[in-house]
Amino acid sequence: MIPGYDSHDSEYGLKLLEDLTTNAYEVQQKVLEEILAKNAQTEYLKSFLNGHYDNKLFKQKVPVVSYEDVKPFIERIANGEPSEIISAQPITELLTSSGTSGGQPKMMPSTAEDLERKTFFYNLLVPVMNKYVDGLDQGKGMYLLFIKPEISTPSGLVARPVLTSYYKSSNFRNRPFNRYNVYTSPDETILCSDNKQSMYCQLLCGLVQRDQVLRVGAVFASAFLRAIKFLEDHWKELCSNIRSGQVSDWITEESCRNAVSLILGKPSPDLADLIEHEFATKSWEGIIKKLWPRTKYIEVIVTGSMAQYIPTLEFYSGGLPLISTMYASSECYFGINFKPLSKPHDVAYTLLPNMAYFEFLPVERNHEDVVLCNGVSDQNCALKEDETEKLETVDLVDVKLGHYYELVVTTFTGLYRYRVGDMLMVTGFHNNAPQFRFMHRKNVVLSIDTDKTNEEDLLNAVTQAKLLLEPLGFLLIEYTSYADTSSIPGHYVLFWELKVKGNNDLEELIHPSIMEQCCSTVEESLDSVYRRCRRKDHSIGPLEIRIVKHGTFDALMDFAVDEGSSVNQYKTPRCIKSEKAIKILDSRVVGRYFSKTTPFWEPFRMETK
Repeated sequence: MIPGYDSHDSEYGLKLLEDLTTNAYEVQQKVLEEILAKNAQTEYLKSFLNGHYDNKLFKQKVPVVSYEDVKPFIERIANGEPSEIISAQPITELLTSSGTSGGQPKMMPSTAEDLERKTFFYNLLVPVMNKYVDGLDQGKGMYLLFIKPEISTPSGLVARPVLTSYYKSSNFRNRPFNRYNVYTSPDETILCSDNKQSMYCQLLCGLVQRDQVLRVGAVFASAFLRAIKFLEDHWKELCSNIRSGQVSDWITEESCRNAVSLILGKPSPDLADLIEHEFATKSWEGIIKKLWPRTKYIEVIVTGSMAQYIPTLEFYSGGLPLISTMYASSECYFGINFKPLSKPHDVAYTLLPNMAYFEFLPVERNHEDVVLCNGVSDQNCALKEDETEKLETVDLVDVKLGHYYELVVTTFTGLYRYRVGDMLMVTGFHNNAPQFRFMHRKNVVLSIDTDKTNEEDLLNAVTQAKLLLEPLGFLLIEYTSYADTSSIPGHYVLFWELKVKGNNDLEELIHPSIMEQCCSTVEESLDSVYRRCRRKDHSIGPLEIRIVKHGTFDALMDFAVDEGSSVNQYKTPRCIKSEKAIKILDSRVVGRYFSKTTPFWEPFRMETK
């Protein structure tokens, strides 16, 4: 199910996407047939299907599962048992999910063929961008990409994040030249194991080649903003390197240093002066467009929890479009944004029907903003064993416009009817393939009593509250939260890092009354159950916002990376449970504010039909 495709042929690439989406039903049936035919004799499928591989029987007999259900099988392979437990193809490595995506890192099986599928997927991004943006073959992309060290399992299989896997693969390192996909960063800088050296060298290469840069980006919006913070801290040294034509002595990774030295070349005092002039301005508003004047867009993921970075990105961007091109995870690569120039809040991904077999668990949202999955409350979606087989799914081509679903995948690599944990909303169709807006990860919540606040609800509430700050010249650049139960009743705590527009540091604190209003606005914006607990049950105390010093969330990321998270996949967790992480945040608090009012609540009234 990986069609042959010349990545230089944009016209054929677009035709291929049209064919796949027009024949979505047929492609999906063939995908499932192929997966079942190849894997019917695996221990896992044989226990349900007795060696048969009928599509209808598959949906009748094989249960919808979560990670906890498949974890024992994956761990057996990690401990040395044969791949045939779940996959007829040899499992060549295990892909770890982000440690901040709703729980601990999970290990997903991968095969050599799956790397080919990912390469096919990446190659299809090129014709989509070429359709909307001209001249991308006339320059380079400054993409900040990183790896993390891999670990070895008892079986000898490596376990590493999906992007580390791809960047270290021969598919990436030995990729054929494509004039539409040339990077400013040499592979040696991307593959540098020291993330600080990697960041420094990639930014140095990007600055030296500034006149060739047509697009900039990173995987997540948070990583790109971290790069801007890195520039704030190191721009004088970077300019010094450009002026002298010499790389700083602390760049000790030999292959990385050699590759950068070739790009740096001879001393460039005029270029250093030009760049230094831009860095030295009082305000960094629009700095991206100033540093890289030919840049056409910023490519970063700004959907889901990344949406809260949009105002800060817009501040630095100089009006450049923010583009999210793809939707993928450690389990599988899913879909492409066919309208990349759409506004961030309108981004929708079209799932490619040949990437996996897709099913969807219907999710309903009632007036109380409670999520129901097939009648089971999503506030407690950890289903009992006897409930998992009762879940009824919808096929890819049968989803309905405007409806919410939880994504379920059957992959070529040994996952069968697996609940990814992503909540999606159908926003339209491209031919016969649905387009989805990513809403949030399931089960990323705050809870004190019977309240359950998910990631989307928290983002919406924070978005309402920060509207009070923006007219005063303050930007909320990062936030997280935790449920403080050290006192009775417990209460929500939000950590906010703020920035003053026009300056690089937060030089003054906001008046306490404004922050107290922000606390109240967050509470008023949360759901009915939370407000009932606050007003009627008195089971939750007043919400608290703690303002932290500039750079606090960089320290939080450093801590997460030290604990094993991938730099490349790192996303600031919207709920903190680690006591060490909370201590890091608390040690940098410069102001604490509480809600002075109780949020409005009244009993839910069902309308008579």
